[in-house]
Amino acid sequence: MSTADVLPTPAVEPADSPLPEAARVRQRPGVFGRIGIVGWRVIALLIFLAVWHLASIPAGKLLLPSPLDVVPAFIDEVRSGQLLTATLSSLQVFVLGYALAIVTGVALGVLMGGMPRLGEVLEIYVNALNATPRVAFIPFIILWFGLGTPAKIVVVWFQAVMPIVINTYAGVQNTDPDLLEAARSFGARRGQMFRFIMIPAALPYIVTGLRLGGANAMVGTVIAELYTALSGLGYLIAQFGGTFQTAKYFGPVLVLAVMGMVISQSLKILERRLARWKSTQTQE
Repeated sequence: MSTADVLPTPAVEPADSPLPEAARVRQRPGVFGRIGIVGWRVIALLIFLAVWHLASIPAGKLLLPSPLDVVPAFIDEVRSGQLLTATLSSLQVFVLGYALAIVTGVALGVLMGGMPRLGEVLEIYVNALNATPRVAFIPFIILWFGLGTPAKIVVVWFQAVMPIVINTYAGVQNTDPDLLEAARSFGARRGQMFRFIMIPAALPYIVTGLRLGGANAMVGTVIAELYTALSGLGYLIAQFGGTFQTAKYFGPVLVLAVMGMVISQSLKILERRLARWKSTQTQE
């Protein structure tokens, strides 16, 4: 008797045999797994609006207007041009103050990181100012610059500049010392090292500081307009809040939320791209 006759022949399933039912169930994504991040955001928004509406029923229109009351009030504000005028005024203050914070914050952070002795001297004062509520300086700013646009720009700048300085300083400090040593060995001047090595290496940190500074600048815009109470979205918030027009109150708040979301997401996308660029450079 041969060995082939004794040993049992293993059963071989055909190649096109269907997978077990349990495996097919595991492979099939569930209902929740098919929903993308945008879908979940829409669901979260709908849940928030539903909870808001339910909470407004016992509270009443004066204390908490329903979203069904806010929408017509928002449309009236848009049609009257009041909301557009205030938005343009706030955008002007925000852009000028934020741009000034970017220029001065990045420049000071690069100098502090590139000159270690200067960084050690100024770091303690920068951290002290960052920990101090900037609102405490608003009376002095109004005293020095008045109630007009220059005072608002200074408030926005002061609110946004500290995160930019701190993150830029940290980014320059984390520059690869081997690159700096190689640049010095090839006779690179200090200005060339700043331009071609330190600033590119610190870009992800700088963008993170810009994102944090942008959020602070938006807060500073509202704070400046609330204190001066002359124009802008903050002025509308103070006006509608003081006259108990709570349905209209949410119009400028909604515009501020959208503006902050757009600025934050734009800088976040830029931050991700720069992070990928830096990781590619590191691998090379």
